[in-house]
Amino acid sequence: MLHLGLGSFHRAHQAVYLQRLIEAGDTRWSITGANLRGDMAPVLDALQAQGGSYTLETVSPAGEYRYERIESIRKVLPWEPTLAAVIACGAAPATRIVSFTVTEAGYYLDPKDKLDLSFTDLSGDVERARKGEAGQTIYGALCAILRARKAANAGPVTLLNCDNLRHNGERFRAGLLEFIGMTGDDALLQWVRTNTTSPNAMVDRITPRPPPELRDRVKAATGWDDAVPVTGESFIQWVVEDDFIAERPDWGRVGVQLVDSVAPYEEAKIRILNATHSCIAWAGTLIGLDFIHEGTHDVAIRKMAFDYVTDDVIPCLSSPTSPGPIDLPAYRDVVLDRFGNPAIRDTNQRVAMDGFSKIPGFIAPTVRERLAASESIDSVAMLPALFLAFLQRWHRGVLPYEYHDQSMDVAAAHALCDAVDPVETMCADVALWGSAASDARLVDAVRGASEKVTRFVEGVPA
Repeated sequence: MLHLGLGSFHRAHQAVYLQRLIEAGDTRWSITGANLRGDMAPVLDALQAQGGSYTLETVSPAGEYRYERIESIRKVLPWEPTLAAVIACGAAPATRIVSFTVTEAGYYLDPKDKLDLSFTDLSGDVERARKGEAGQTIYGALCAILRARKAANAGPVTLLNCDNLRHNGERFRAGLLEFIGMTGDDALLQWVRTNTTSPNAMVDRITPRPPPELRDRVKAATGWDDAVPVTGESFIQWVVEDDFIAERPDWGRVGVQLVDSVAPYEEAKIRILNATHSCIAWAGTLIGLDFIHEGTHDVAIRKMAFDYVTDDVIPCLSSPTSPGPIDLPAYRDVVLDRFGNPAIRDTNQRVAMDGFSKIPGFIAPTVRERLAASESIDSVAMLPALFLAFLQRWHRGVLPYEYHDQSMDVAAAHALCDAVDPVETMCADVALWGSAASDARLVDAVRGASEKVTRFVEGVPA
């Protein structure tokens, strides 16, 4: 496997499942890891110096710590702008899967799932691809890899998306085919259609940024002086559609759920876990909290999260006539217990990022479905109201940390906050809301929710 994106999540999730398979006696597979951008060079250098090995710390909600050595990443490719080594690895016949974690915003999709060429790094990659050069977006990199693989007659390959993107495999695939079409390489386009698959997948494990003290903690517990350990919760889940065109590891032996359709699992995870996570991060930031577990234990914030799931999400995902495969109230409670784990110390800063992609991806579908059913959206409206209050603090320069948002047009975001009616302006944004944009019911609900957020921030009891 070639994996693109050697951040903490991959090293605490996909690499762990392969490690378990290796430990179970199946040593046929390994990972070569790389990054598409040069922003993680120190991590890659440290991993390379350790032969790709590192320590994973996990902690349960009961405070039980466990340490294990992960050695499934056998080769780390240092970053350089031509991506020559990455392309060579992806074009090798022995590579049967190219997987990737580039975050939700890294797919540059508009509300109609078309590529948004207003992003200069994406439009620049199209021009580079037309010249036969590699790019630094997932599309630019994979276009170069697949072109080289076709030329080498290296055989079919599975392209495996491991990001929190609804229908991630099919949406990525549509973007990739559109990108290749823009380059004018019709022969490559046909080859990719015939020789690749892109399974949908759902991934789950809370993986905070490694805190500065983690290295000392690992050394004290294990004796290993690890320069790049990772930490995460004990919970882990991976659900993958079994649509691999070449071969795949026997992941079912080690707990991966291989299914015909990932849809009900990803909807539950994205709407209940991911959206609730953002709710808690935005709300916690507004009242001066630093960590997710602090907000989860705040009575008012926990009620916002609980009511959002109970009132609006569960009715969308299950009904007496069409029950799903998941016990949604139990899943909601497990999620809140996981978020309340004080040992994880996941920061609001990490979880609050990328709001401009999380609203359309995690929150707007519930809004649209509830409105279509002529039902209340009062509980789900609290989430965009929290984000708007959060964004206004960013606008005024009073957030307690730097805010990162790959999908944010900075000038447009400042203009939104400066608008005569920020609620109405936000609710009119088609990129955020799709067909629900400017719906009077959405505007009214977010306006009412914003008044509740103001009272919450001021400490006025609900």
